Amino acid sequence: MFIDKAKLTVKAGKGGDGCIAFHHEKFIERGGPSGGNGGRGGSIYLRATSDESTLINYRHAKTIKAEEGGKGLAKKMYGRAANDIYLDVPCGTIVFEEPSHLFLCDLSAEGQTFLVAKGGRGGRGNACFASPKNRAPRVAENGLPGEEKTLTLELKLLADVGLVGLPSVGKSTILSVVSNAKPEIAAYPFTTITPNLGVTHLPDGSSFVIADLPGLIEGAHKGKGLGLNFLRHIERCRVIIHVLDMEHEDPLLDFKMINQELESYGFNLIKRPMIVACNKVEDPQSEEKYNLVKEKLEGQYQVYKLSAIRHQGIEEMLYAAKQLLDVTPLFPLYETKDQEVKVYSAKEEMKKEYKITKTKSDTFVISGERIERTYSLINLSTDEGIMKLISILRNIGVDEELKAMGAKDGDTVILCDFEFEYYE
Repeated sequence: MFIDKAKLTVKAGKGGDGCIAFHHEKFIERGGPSGGNGGRGGSIYLRATSDESTLINYRHAKTIKAEEGGKGLAKKMYGRAANDIYLDVPCGTIVFEEPSHLFLCDLSAEGQTFLVAKGGRGGRGNACFASPKNRAPRVAENGLPGEEKTLTLELKLLADVGLVGLPSVGKSTILSVVSNAKPEIAAYPFTTITPNLGVTHLPDGSSFVIADLPGLIEGAHKGKGLGLNFLRHIERCRVIIHVLDMEHEDPLLDFKMINQELESYGFNLIKRPMIVACNKVEDPQSEEKYNLVKEKLEGQYQVYKLSAIRHQGIEEMLYAAKQLLDVTPLFPLYETKDQEVKVYSAKEEMKKEYKITKTKSDTFVISGERIERTYSLINLSTDEGIMKLISILRNIGVDEELKAMGAKDGDTVILCDFEFEYYE
């Protein structure tokens, strides 16, 4: 089954919590803090491979989770780092983040990988917080949560040349003649309901990949027929072979209509080099229509006469396509950006990256990505952990802002799931 679109949720693993422990050994008094750090959570990567041809493996996938990092242990033992997950997808897969449909990556090369969900780092144990002023700290950090994203995967076939045209014009027959592909061929419209790929080998030793796409009809770019589902597979093609049926009443009208669909779909498809293949030229009437098409289009396009069923005119057309491929660059579908790594500095830690909202007359809510991230790190199971959080809030100016907003003694202040009372 050909599946070229899938939606799934990926959730990286949470980092392991740091440990609060103290060294105990005979004849050694006050051994000091010995809590180890937690291990990092597992990350999730997408990896392009030619061993896969569809996205059927993700057809029923809902959520893919990575393991959590191991917790830190006593004797300064680090927690185990979780294994990363690699999800294999076919070469040509494009990844978007939902619900914004933000483009993330284009996995078009064998072995190319992309980090889609980063695992959380492990929390520090209390051994990391020892200092000359505090030789026995009872504070540790929790592991950070891993990233969670909803992704849309779209497969866009990696073909050099694409065959387009109305249903039953002979695209599948041409593909079966020029390659070892075995597309379904029958005397009724929409015989091809999935794209077919074939590798063409020319007598001079050159080769390229050619795709037979399901027949287009008027309104395909709006979803009519099979067009909207499979037009995406022509986006990567550098050369288009437009197949016309000389047995149709008006091949020029067919040509104009299909070109309008390509232009309406976008991605500059209409600007790509195009060869016009006049198929089924097998009698005087079809010969006459071919001459008319050639007269009208020859100045703008290369026009070739062929009979796919008789294997006539095929090789000449393929050499013309190969010559165009040699001088036509790749068409990037999206602008790929390098993954950004944000480095936090000590100064940035103190920047005001929070917002205080007064939800009721006596209730204030503190929010903000940075302050919530800091809160998630603090282990509040000890008094020292709670005092550390309150000290951080005071140092970044939360007390002063609450006072300016009219907070009174006894009012409730909420940060994530932690509530405390305000006192001046």
